[in-house]
Parts: sequence; C-alpha cells; structure tokens
Amino acid sequence: MIINFDPNTIDLTMTSKANNNQLISSESIKPLNLADVINFFWRWRKVLVISCGIAAVFAIVVTMPFITKPKYQATHIFYPSKNNSISEALLSDAGQRLKDPLEFGEEEEAEKAMQILLSGDLIGRLVRNFNLYKHYNINRVSEKYPKTAMDYKLKENISVTRTRYLSVKIEVLDEDPQMAADLANGMALLYDSITTEVQNQIAIPALQIVERALQSKRDKIQGTKDQMRKLGEEGITNYEEQSRALAEEIYKSQSSGKVSEMKKLLEEQKTLVKSGGDFVALQELIKLEEEKESDLITQYERRVVDVNEKLSHKMTIEAASKPEIKFWPKRGFVTIISVLATFMATSLILVFFELYSNKSQS
Repeated sequence: MIINFDPNTIDLTMTSKANNNQLISSESIKPLNLADVINFFWRWRKVLVISCGIAAVFAIVVTMPFITKPKYQATHIFYPSKNNSISEALLSDAGQRLKDPLEFGEEEEAEKAMQILLSGDLIGRLVRNFNLYKHYNINRVSEKYPKTAMDYKLKENISVTRTRYLSVKIEVLDEDPQMAADLANGMALLYDSITTEVQNQIAIPALQIVERALQSKRDKIQGTKDQMRKLGEEGITNYEEQSRALAEEIYKSQSSGKVSEMKKLLEEQKTLVKSGGDFVALQELIKLEEEKESDLITQYERRVVDVNEKLSHKMTIEAASKPEIKFWPKRGFVTIISVLATFMATSLILVFFELYSNKSQS
C-alpha cells in the first residue's frame, strides 16, 4: 500500500495548529485608533463604573477611624549651633575667637546632629522616658523579638531629615497627637543633653590634665622659692643691689686705706659671687615659671567653664505642638488611588477577555 503526502495539506494543518496556540493571531492585529478605544470603554462602561464605585466605597470604609486609626504628625525644627567650647566662644579675645556662639550650624553640624539623633543611646533614652513599649503595645515577655519590633515601630513613626536650609527636622507620627508632639520635643531635648555629655567625655579629662599640670608647676615654683630662701639665709637677698653696695664699700675702704675692712669686704664679695649666680638663675627661673603658671591658670579657668557651665547646642526654629488635623490616612488621596488602580486593572482584564473571546469565536 502506497501513501501519498500532500505538502500543501501538511503546511495548512501546521499553520492552523500554530494559530490555535496563539492568543492573538497575526491576521487579527489591526491598527488601534481613538474610535476603538472610545468604543471599548463605552461597551464596558457599566462594568467599569461598578468596579470603580466598589473600590471607592471600599477605600472610604477602610479609612474610617474605627477601622484604620488616624495618625497625627508633629514636627520640631532646629539649627545645630557651632558651639563646641563655651570658654573658647565666650572668654577668648575677639581677635582670637574662631567661632561665633550665635552662628547657625552648617552642613557638617547638621550631619553630626542627625548622627546623634539616630544614635542608639538617644533612642534608648527616648523609649525609657516615654515608656514606648507600653505605648506601642509591645510585650517584652511574650514578644519573641521585642527590640526588633520596637525598632520597626520607631522607623515607621519617626523621621529625622536635613532640610535644604541646613536645619534638622524631626517628624513624629502617632495615634495620640499630644504624644507625637512630646516625642518630637523630647528628641530635641535629648539631643542637647547627649551632645553635652559627649563633649564632657573630652572636657573632664582635659580639666584634670590641666589641673595636674598647674599643680606640678606650682610645686616647681615653690621648690625654686625654697632654694632662694636658703640663699637668703646665707645672706643673699638681692644680688644686684648687694653687689653694687659691696663695690661701693670696697672702693671707700680702699680710698680711706682701711685694709682690714677691705679684706673683710672682699671675702663677702667672694661669697656673694659664689652663690650669686645661683640666685640670679633661680630668680629668672621663677619669672619664667610664673608666666607659664599664668597661662595654665587661664587654661584651667576655661576648662572649668567648659565642664561646669552649659550652653544649648541647638537653636529651635519651630517647636512641636499638638496637631489638630490627622496626617494619615488621607481619605481623598486613598480613594483616588484606589479608583485609578481599579480602573486600570479592570480595563486590562477586559482587554484580555475580549481578545480571548474573539479567538474562541474564530
């Protein structure tokens, strides 16, 4: 038995199967025009209106206060100061003063302020001061990772940013409007106190170093004075005046021919010359050391001011106050986004539905 294959028949069969495996056949593709788009939406107007209406109603219901609790936003804005040392800013001479204590901080100071505001130390104190575990309903016993849950809540509700004017803005979201304001202002206060503590980590040891150096200098001066006192007990109290007086007495004795008296005066002069050099050296040393002591006293007084006195490290531009209008959810915004998303999704589904229907009919 001989079987004949017709190439044309085989080709048509394969083409038909290929077309059945395609959602859109090449023959059905037509140029899209505005009339087709308008007709498409007109055909499905009821479905689109109903779906968008359902989405709008759903968005309105979901944003109701009894379903989604509203959140209020409080904002605190401040400029960090350039003040690092109170004594350098206030007690230095105007010509030697490097920074104005009343000058607003710039980009560097703003970055440092943000680093402190986001530090674990400040956040930990904020959590303790406002009992945030209780406020956010995080049970530290039953919760497997309470710290992680707290970090998530803080990142969700607290934002620290730098404005384009180089100020620092603290934004806090909370369901309690007063709590939002208290948290924002509390963070600013903690920034001020922690900055002072960080500076005291250097200021206190610096004070102790200067204090030890000053005491050492005073001990050295006192030792030098003790040596001069011993020379005074030997009769040397003022080398220059004594030398001048002895020279005059020797000259007079020599002129009057008093040899024995002159010999006695010469012996006194030898004793004076022998210890006079030490006296002059000690006298000059005391003057030099007392000048250094004066500089150390100035440094000590400044370090005492840095440790004991306080000056704010921020200049508040806008303190947080209790917000009156909720920040989130914004019902109108949520409704518009929901309607637009539903409209686009429904339209896309209907396009595929029509394409599949046309394919089935063909």
